[in-house]
Amino acid sequence: MSESSGSDKKRKLSRTEMRRNARNYTLQALYQWQMASQPVNEIEAQFRVNNDMSDTDVALFGELLRGVTARAKTLDQAYSLFLDRSVDDLDPVELAVLRIGAYELIERLEVPYRVAINESVELAKTFGATESHRYVNGVLDKLAQKVRAAEVMARRER
Repeated sequence: MSESSGSDKKRKLSRTEMRRNARNYTLQALYQWQMASQPVNEIEAQFRVNNDMSDTDVALFGELLRGVTARAKTLDQAYSLFLDRSVDDLDPVELAVLRIGAYELIERLEVPYRVAINESVELAKTFGATESHRYVNGVLDKLAQKVRAAEVMARRER
């Protein structure tokens, strides 16, 4: 029997960590899509080939990337009511983060609204400007009150 140290093997990530990795890759792919106007299927293929996604929920990556790009205008309209500027004036990273968060709030109802918001805030902290996480939090919180009113009210009544 051979012994191996813990550092010899990669630690298996939790489902939560794998989903977070999927969101990180989705943000980067959306940024590329927004900036280069490259077809989303090409971007998705590039990411799958050029990155080790073994610690990533690749199904979620694909769903988020394809879902957000297919519904970008609808998502932008949903949260634009809560912006202090036009969607066109948003920083590209903030735009991508808001689109991911809005998609999760509107389309992925199995994800608790607080998780959807928190994951977007974490993306903004990692990739965005200094205070963008606060902006993202405020916008998505207001969107959640609109699109998940019953869930938000139930949470606040506890």
